[in-house]
Amino acid sequence: MISVFELFKIGIGPSSSHTVGPMKAGAGFTAALAASGDLAKVARLRVDLLGSLAWTGRGHDTDKAVLLGLAGEAPDTIDPDHAKAILAEAREHQRLVLPGGRAIRFDPDTDIVFDTLSPTPQHPNTMHFTAFDAAGATLLVERWCSIGGGFVVREAETAEVAPANVPFRYQSADALLALGRETKLTIAEITLANEQALRPAAEVDRHLARIDATMMDCIDRGLAAEGELPGGLRVRRRARALLAKHEAAQLSNVRHAHEIMDRISMFAIAVNEENAAGGRVVTAPTNGAAGVVPAVLRYYRDFCPGASEDGVRTFLLTATAIGGLFKENASISGAEVGCQGEVGVACAMAAGGLAAALGGSNEQVENAAEIGMEHHLGMTCDPVGGLVQIPCIERNAFGAVKAINAASLALHGDGTHRVSLDQVVATMYQTGADMHAKYKETSQGGLAVNFTEC
Repeated sequence: MISVFELFKIGIGPSSSHTVGPMKAGAGFTAALAASGDLAKVARLRVDLLGSLAWTGRGHDTDKAVLLGLAGEAPDTIDPDHAKAILAEAREHQRLVLPGGRAIRFDPDTDIVFDTLSPTPQHPNTMHFTAFDAAGATLLVERWCSIGGGFVVREAETAEVAPANVPFRYQSADALLALGRETKLTIAEITLANEQALRPAAEVDRHLARIDATMMDCIDRGLAAEGELPGGLRVRRRARALLAKHEAAQLSNVRHAHEIMDRISMFAIAVNEENAAGGRVVTAPTNGAAGVVPAVLRYYRDFCPGASEDGVRTFLLTATAIGGLFKENASISGAEVGCQGEVGVACAMAAGGLAAALGGSNEQVENAAEIGMEHHLGMTCDPVGGLVQIPCIERNAFGAVKAINAASLALHGDGTHRVSLDQVVATMYQTGADMHAKYKETSQGGLAVNFTEC
């Protein structure tokens, strides 16, 4: 079972797989050194970034994230000012303070290696960590994989994880629908029952409220900020200007029918500009796709009659179940299956969540999620300059609008349809497997190479 605590995680931009995951892996490596009793013996650390992390890691701040993780920092609690101080200490003085307070010499330019020459590893987002003592002897070697959405695992961890002790088990959308028919529960109620079997109900409620608040805060920050995004592409923030134009149009007697679509796009753009700037966002299910769910949730909250806090909870719990199906049966990693696994999955999650919040049946929710993904199949991940800016920011806007369209189509039907969500999940995974590696977050193909002005 993929929990709402796992799928919706608070972190920092610009990437869940290339920033959040590597930070967690770095912290996991130093934690392993501490557990073995060797942390006090460490004199040098080396990190080799492989696969997609090597090709696009600089644009995603992977080196900075790994360094912060080695220092013991976590994505959900890190203080931005403290992070800047750690990075400056390493960059200017080649010094890194490990958890516990011991300092070692660490030069990011030589101790973090972007290895684009080695063969593609088992997983395209792989980190090879090595710790040495003062004599140069190896203390510990580990390979970690960032498997999308901020999830990380040790490459060597192949044993089956014991299933969670929850009342409702399912591995497919069909099984989830069958559970609903048998128990007369909604998808959100099934998800909530599983969550509450693992932790107190009050803790679940607090997390859902925190996720909602963080998403809305991120939209508001993005709408208030202006200026140029970092990275060298000279992309200027647009969300604040879009808001100003929208507010000016409110004073006009002429109202455009597509005004609500512009508003939804603006919400998504605001989030992904914050993500591109390294701000605090919620993986939903990834950072690169972090704008879709918040934009649709804001649409529900601000524009749907009868919107309520219970509706927000229903939205997020339903989206968790849908995202979990993709995570368990396919992938949410752009480096593994392309952007269909990020914006496509986010669209399916948002479509299903909105359909549920608006009172749709389980079958209509499944249909909405299926429509959302079906029309993202084959989407490549080809960020220009290795930055989560072009085309990523606008893709979130389109994903949000598609999600609302998908929910509307499903709610106007009775839930019966020819192509199932399970079939679309399988198709997405097969399409990702067939996709050429250069279109999967390496910036070696697609728009990333045909845009020649960066």
